[in-house]
Amino acid sequence: MAKKAAKKAVKKKAKKRTRVAYTKADVRELRAHSKAKTPVKKIAKAMKRSEGSLRQKALVLGIRLGHYRR
Repeated sequence: MAKKAAKKAVKKKAKKRTRVAYTKADVRELRAHSKAKTPVKKIAKAMKRSEGSLRQKALVLGIRLGHYRR
């Protein structure tokens, strides 16, 4: 029983997330993907960013992505 309690006491330290700013090239690429109507999932993999991050940036830029496109 003592071993199980000892294992629970040790917690792994969470990996610290770092924010990566969007460059002009990133914005240009995002606009191109928006114009080409590329699915957000594919954009996320290509740009190595989360879907949420891409959607937020698109909202700030005033461009449409994914199902928000009309």
